[in-house]
Amino acid sequence: MSSDSVPKPRLLIADDQPDVRQALGMLFRSEGYAVELVASPDAVESAVRTSEFDAVLADLNYSRDTTSGAEGLELIRRLAAMQPELPVIVMTAWGTIELAVEAMRLGARNFVEKPWDNAKLTSLVRNQVELCRALRRSARLEAENALLRGESVEEFVAASAAMRPVVDMIRKIAPSDANVLITGEPGTGKSLLARLIHENSARAKGAFVAVNMGGIPETMFESEMFGHVRGAFTDAKSDRTGRFELADNGSLFLDEIGNIPFAQQAKLLRVLEDGQFERIGSSRTQRADVRVISATNADLRAAIEAGEFRKDLLFRLNTVEIRIPALRERRDDILPLAQLQLDKLKRKYKCAIAGFEPDAAEWLRSYAWPGNVRELSHVIERAVLLCESPKLRLPDVATLLTQNAPGDNKPAQGVPTLEEAEQELMRRALAHCDGNVIEAADLLGISRSAMYRRIEKYSL
Repeated sequence: MSSDSVPKPRLLIADDQPDVRQALGMLFRSEGYAVELVASPDAVESAVRTSEFDAVLADLNYSRDTTSGAEGLELIRRLAAMQPELPVIVMTAWGTIELAVEAMRLGARNFVEKPWDNAKLTSLVRNQVELCRALRRSARLEAENALLRGESVEEFVAASAAMRPVVDMIRKIAPSDANVLITGEPGTGKSLLARLIHENSARAKGAFVAVNMGGIPETMFESEMFGHVRGAFTDAKSDRTGRFELADNGSLFLDEIGNIPFAQQAKLLRVLEDGQFERIGSSRTQRADVRVISATNADLRAAIEAGEFRKDLLFRLNTVEIRIPALRERRDDILPLAQLQLDKLKRKYKCAIAGFEPDAAEWLRSYAWPGNVRELSHVIERAVLLCESPKLRLPDVATLLTQNAPGDNKPAQGVPTLEEAEQELMRRALAHCDGNVIEAADLLGISRSAMYRRIEKYSL
């Protein structure tokens, strides 16, 4: 049944009688199966949790009694809840029609009476293994297609050829625990990609903890990352849980990793090497089971040459390195990203803008986007607030950037300053909300005090 390219089918056999286990083990090993033998329902569950099997062949009766099949029926129910696609074939020397019906109702695929016929049993198991593998291939393909469609994380768009290597890499490495370094220009979506990796990993049910390494004062680095106990220093009025502890059994996203001070890099290296750390003020060593995903727009290799970044720390961070292309390198993604942002803003601002006029769409696709996806999102939001037509027009999307030829990013004559644009946004928001300052502030996503300051500044 096996070949050089296809792994052996894995069969889990459970029976409380050693001679039965051995006989079945010899039979299926001779048929090319990798076989694991266990003697109890608990051992079955433990094996299924830690390994992947293509089928389970299990007795119905164990130590509790010899005829009712109650233990085996309960095992079928639990396995069906754990892995619905895993075929369970049950065997018993005390078969009845009622027992067979109940076993099938709970999720068993087949019911075999002892003593078994070798040819029939191996044929039956082979068919169930092939079905299981087909279902798993289909599920994996569907998961990959969902990833390509961006369904794992709503904002993820990867329609362009430039993004295909990124998607392929995510498929390969997301299920592992390998540390990942994401590189790319500012605004390309590195934090979104980090979350996508987490959500497609075995740690998806664990915490995803993000920290901007460039925003941590050097004096607070250890407290922020490892925590402290009450009284450890003057302002430590209570215990604090660090980011590594918060991310235990999950993923820790270290954004702007290139900004970590050199003096603190050794402390980070230690916990990456052995998972151990101590809270400030505590002598108790703790462990954290954390997958580290980091991101930077800096050239870390140049920083190493300049003596600003440790080479051994880079080796710990970039088990796998993924570069996100700039938006100008993935032009087929620009309009889908713009439409996605427009759809979100339509819900946020409760407007009915239908889409983009052709000239606006062509301008969006042709503009160089030095600020990448982040800049695109800001432009669409400004355009939605300024738009007075059923669709976004070229002046709506280009007015705050350029009205030159596509790809030319030099400011054009007549383009308002940021201050003029802000003043116009204030006017339009107030008009839209009939002069209600609180509603206008909510519409613009700023605080009331910030809104009042701008009203005074522009004499509105």
